[in-house]
Amino acid sequence: MYIMDSKPMNRIKVMMAERMVTNKELGKLLGKDPATVSKWVTNTSQPTLENLIEIAKVLKCDIGDLVRKDDTIVIDVPEE
Repeated sequence: MYIMDSKPMNRIKVMMAERMVTNKELGKLLGKDPATVSKWVTNTSQPTLENLIEIAKVLKCDIGDLVRKDDTIVIDVPEE
């Protein structure tokens, strides 16, 4: 087994992709500019706690799904 630390994944981006929601759609649902959403998913800026709560409601997920830090990749490599 091989464990490596990955680059932290943007959980908002992951949840949006799973639900097939675009920056434009999320922005419209939140009353935010799509450019603001783009900054959140590219880690250029971070949403406020209030915005995170609204994002979780819109994406129908737990707020913890948007901020979790356990992005370690485990690769199961068979022994030779």
